[in-house]
Amino acid sequence: MPHATSPSPEQDAPANVEDSYMTDAPPAPAEDAERTGDTTDSQPLPANGAPPTLESMFDDDDDDGDEFSSSGPTKADESSQEKPQQQQPSKPKYSSPDILRQFYQRLFPFRWLFQWLNHSATPQPDFQNREFAFVLPGGAYIRYQSFMTADLFRKQCVQMTPERFEIGPQYSVNPRDRKQLRKASAFKPIMKELVFDIDMTDYDPIRTCCSGAAICNKCWQFIVMAVKVVDAALREDFGFQHILWVYSGRRGAHAWISDKRAREMDDTKRRALANYLVLTMGNEQGKRTGIKRPLHPHLDRSLKILNPYFQDTVLADQDPWHSPERAEKLLQLLPDKGLTTALQKKWDSTPDRSSNQKWADIDTVAEAGSLTTLSAKQLVDAKQDIRLEYTYPRLDAEVSKKLNHLLKSPFVIHPGTGRVCVPIDTRTLEDFDPLTVPTVTDLLQEIDAWDANHGTMSDEERAKVQDWQKTSLKGYVEYFRGYVAGLLKEESKGSKRGREEEVQEGAESMEF
Repeated sequence: MPHATSPSPEQDAPANVEDSYMTDAPPAPAEDAERTGDTTDSQPLPANGAPPTLESMFDDDDDDGDEFSSSGPTKADESSQEKPQQQQPSKPKYSSPDILRQFYQRLFPFRWLFQWLNHSATPQPDFQNREFAFVLPGGAYIRYQSFMTADLFRKQCVQMTPERFEIGPQYSVNPRDRKQLRKASAFKPIMKELVFDIDMTDYDPIRTCCSGAAICNKCWQFIVMAVKVVDAALREDFGFQHILWVYSGRRGAHAWISDKRAREMDDTKRRALANYLVLTMGNEQGKRTGIKRPLHPHLDRSLKILNPYFQDTVLADQDPWHSPERAEKLLQLLPDKGLTTALQKKWDSTPDRSSNQKWADIDTVAEAGSLTTLSAKQLVDAKQDIRLEYTYPRLDAEVSKKLNHLLKSPFVIHPGTGRVCVPIDTRTLEDFDPLTVPTVTDLLQEIDAWDANHGTMSDEERAKVQDWQKTSLKGYVEYFRGYVAGLLKEESKGSKRGREEEVQEGAESMEF
């Protein structure tokens, strides 16, 4: 897969000294479990013994907007406890604790995930005061987990085998110590990556090939368009450099912006940035978008990115106005009654016209004398609005606006598909195929196949090859490793500049 084996984004960055292989952690004894697992924040099983379902913990068990909003510290535990609504369905093979344990022992890149969240090879509060939330195979949802080192984090995952885990903010104190504080207000989030969530279900009103949790290569192009537009805005308009795009495991993508400036944003700044990127659409309610002219530079750039996709991806692949009901939505976006009446008459007489033909009909009818009062510029503007309506990113902005939201971690297993939530290399974005992303069972089989094909290797040679290097996960891990190395390089520069400024300020304040 070309997208999985592409070079790391910052391959010139030096390899980190902490990239050594981590040996398998033994199961933790009871006292370790008590020390590392805050069971007071777990979701209890119901009285009838049936574990709660994923449906009971999420609005939609297939929802790729996997955030959980941290509530106030005095009622956080109560807010995370929800009762199940139905019997737990049978789990597929890849959700079994044995499969998950092998995944965490042999494949999950704990070392680089730790460095990414820690911003250093040496443990510091950036990681140690982070909140993690575990969704366990039995259905319990455990919040406010924190870990002092990458090894302890790995040990807990191997022991508890969470189906997935969420990453939250760094808090002012260790999340495990929050109940010891005299004032609940002393426990507050102080840092987290800026995140964005793009979920395919938001495109259901305009995609025709699939709906709900289903995706195909045709509708995945909406995610491609969204990634290109949002990534360009984050880099060109805000100057962010360390942007990690991650496949959600089923039908969406998440963006994690790790620049220090982004991590330190408060809710007001996050809300303003999210609102900058959100374009309010109203087609489903029969309203016009009402985009102001002249176009904002961001929208002008976005149109240039999106225009090439409109003809092939939207009109040809989706054919969004083929049926009379869907064609009505197009007519609602045209701000001239004479034009829409003429178009409706034409389409009624030739009901099998494709969306491509109906799009061309707009110009043909508009040019036919006095059928419209729109000027040429007004017609161009209206057609631009329609292109934006059917191509511009549909973001779940609420995920981005709050510092205390939790979001599904990269490299966890999606509980509905078994696919790994792998990073997406934006340099080869067009080549990324969500349907070929490996599942956890695929990866374990690949390890067995590699071992069988290299039976003549010595034990010493085998020891040099880690299990993830034997699989199709290798390219994704190497990409992530390069991303993290570049981030740490930038952080070390910032730390050095800070120390030099402190020394300079100290020298200037000395009196002789």
